[in-house]
Amino acid sequence: MSTPPPKRENLLLNLACNIALPTLVLTKLSGEDRLGPMWGMVVALAFPFGYGVVDVIRRRKTNFFSIVGVLSVLLTGGLNQLKADVFWFAVKEAAVPALFGVAVVWSGRTKRPLVRELLWNEQVIDTARVDAVLTERNQHAAFERLLARATSGLAVSFLLSAVLNYALARYLLKSPPGTEAFNAELGRMNLLSWPVIVLPYMAITMYVLWRLLSGFTQLTGLQLEEVFHGAKKAPATADAPAKD
Repeated sequence: MSTPPPKRENLLLNLACNIALPTLVLTKLSGEDRLGPMWGMVVALAFPFGYGVVDVIRRRKTNFFSIVGVLSVLLTGGLNQLKADVFWFAVKEAAVPALFGVAVVWSGRTKRPLVRELLWNEQVIDTARVDAVLTERNQHAAFERLLARATSGLAVSFLLSAVLNYALARYLLKSPPGTEAFNAELGRMNLLSWPVIVLPYMAITMYVLWRLLSGFTQLTGLQLEEVFHGAKKAPATADAPAKD
């Protein structure tokens, strides 16, 4: 019996727990007349932390990105408790995507590159079908070169994210940690990270995915829609009899 695929992530719940709710708590509920700076920070960080843990348990899939995401939340809370200089918050914000980039490059030298985890999704792409055609056409070496280029593209996207993270943190974080003003600044940074950081990263990632899929079609001769699950295989013709 085959193992059922992990449940897909709920995008709206992801955005609510990682952006909307923490931003609301940090900017509106961290005043002394409400939660206060310390408990405001604790409650705000509880949403992404809890989401990360529950999502791993629910989807029964632990990966490098999930682990680093949870650790990032804990590190933010730790720096806040230590009243660390805002410079270290900026370093932390840059270090997380930079670490992802290093992991992507390093994994490219292993048998299981992370580009397969991110872009070569077996739940969406008919990997078995593509692999069979690559074998038939003796194109596996060219396919590995295609993955290597995709790995470089992903690494660049994470590097850009690291630079933008650092610049945004240095621009917005001015107040001492542990204060209501700092929480509000952190909330604004969390909210602005979507248009300033996430959208450029997604644009580069989608471009890399498009180049990857275009390469698939050139190497396999399949139409783009045939690469995905659910595509109907062409019926056999007189010139191309069906195989037993």
